[in-house]
Amino acid sequence: MLAGISVDYVTRLEQGRATNPSDQVVEALGRALRVSPPEREHLFLLAGLVPPGQGTVPAYIAPSVHRMLDRLTGTPVAVSDAAWTLLLANPLYTALMGERHGRERNGVWRAFLGSDDRVRHTPQTRQAMETAVVADLRTARTRYPADRRLHDLIAELRTNSPRFATLWNSGAMGHHDTSRKTIDHPQVGPITLDCDVLTVAGSDLHIMLYTPEPATEAATRLELLTVLGPQPLTEEGHQPTAEST
Repeated sequence: MLAGISVDYVTRLEQGRATNPSDQVVEALGRALRVSPPEREHLFLLAGLVPPGQGTVPAYIAPSVHRMLDRLTGTPVAVSDAAWTLLLANPLYTALMGERHGRERNGVWRAFLGSDDRVRHTPQTRQAMETAVVADLRTARTRYPADRRLHDLIAELRTNSPRFATLWNSGAMGHHDTSRKTIDHPQVGPITLDCDVLTVAGSDLHIMLYTPEPATEAATRLELLTVLGPQPLTEEGHQPTAEST
C-alpha cells in the first residue's frame, strides 16, 4: 500500500513471475522500503535498469522526511516531486483525498485534465492554483532538462488542455500561498482546512499539509476521518506505470 502497488503484482515480483519491473515500480518500492541512496542505485541495477541521474526529477525521500510523516499521524500530509507527482501520502491524506493512481497521481495533470477533485474552487482560486503549478512545472523543466517523462507530461498537457497551453505560452508566474480549502468528503461531508505547501531544500520535494482550526466542526470531522481511515484497496489494486508521471 505504501508503494501504491497491488498485492498481486508484488507477489509476482517476489515469486519471479514478473521479471521486468518499470523504473516507476522500482522507485516506488525503494521509497516504501526507505532505502539509502546507494541501496536505491543497487535496486535499480538489480532490476536491470539505469539509476536516475542528473537532469531528471529526483524522487528520493530522505529519512528525515519519512520521520516527519511518521509523527504527523493526525495531519493529512503528502509528498510530491518537483513535477507534482505524488510520491508518498500518509493514511489520513489518502482518507481525505481518496486513492490516486496512474495519471491522477500527478497534481498538474489532475488540475487540467482530471475529473475527480474533492476540493472546491472559485474561479479565482482555481486560476491562482493553475498559475502556480504551471510555474512549478516550468521551473522543473529548466532544472531537469533530461527528464523524458516530464517532457512527455508537458507535451500532453499542451496538446489536450487549452487552459494549460495558454498559461504555459504566456509565461505566467505564480506561487503557493497559505490557503483555506473546503474538501467535499463522501463520508463525513465538507471539511474546511488550511493548506500549506512546504519545499524541502536540496531535493525540490513539495510537502502539502492540511490542518483545521482547533475546536471547529472541521477538526471534529477530521478526527472522525482518522477513525474511518482510507477506503480499502480493491482486489486488482494498481501499480505505478509510465502514466504515473
